[in-house]
Amino acid sequence: MLDRSLVTFITAGDPDPDKTLDFMLVLEKYSDVIELGIPFSDPVADGKTIQKANLRALRNGFRVRKVFEIVGEFREHSGKKVVLMTYYNPIFRMGVERFVRLSAEAGVDGIIAVDLPADDSREFREICRKFSIKTIFIASPNTADERLRLIDRASTGFVYLTSDYGTTGKRESIGERAFEFINRAKEVCRNPIGVGFGISKAEHVRELINAGADGVIVGSAIVELVELYGENADEYMEEKVRELVRGLK
Repeated sequence: MLDRSLVTFITAGDPDPDKTLDFMLVLEKYSDVIELGIPFSDPVADGKTIQKANLRALRNGFRVRKVFEIVGEFREHSGKKVVLMTYYNPIFRMGVERFVRLSAEAGVDGIIAVDLPADDSREFREICRKFSIKTIFIASPNTADERLRLIDRASTGFVYLTSDYGTTGKRESIGERAFEFINRAKEVCRNPIGVGFGISKAEHVRELINAGADGVIVGSAIVELVELYGENADEYMEEKVRELVRGLK
């Protein structure tokens, strides 16, 4: 799923559901994968920027089923890979098989269930396999090698490495811990690895790709533009993603 790839993230329904497709069509010009976040009321893994995006979308009445409509509409325009990022509660409430089936029917390629531990994910993984949906699990720098192997075995798309501890959010620089983690993960994992959390500049993308990452995931730096410019964020978003993709070259 990843090969020197740029993965870009936005929150579905922010600032309103009708604008999400427009933003995806901007991102797909330069992105290899679009990660679409499903708004959730308690996004504990996310920093303030994405937390606020979740709240804006929920206040506008966003419902989970809408994300499948958006992806289905996107499929009329683009074949770029789409990954849903969600907490497990919306999957569980809808019913795992129904959620995964609707994802597959819409054209989703993979799912990240942020707070679902790999060792408790057997049912979810079996259903995703049934519908040919890739699974992606998250590891942080303090993840021991044994657990990293388990996460790698549970993942069929890529392994998502967080560049640091804590939550999502822009950072000025990428710390040495991230590069050490990439080196270790490349020794342990058979899947491609994508690195996220804190990446906001072409320089960051270049450093991580040169260090061995198969993909780089950028979220808060893009979502921040929606907070600043709302429905008029398109041109600013395109400028930012065009800058980021230069880091792959």
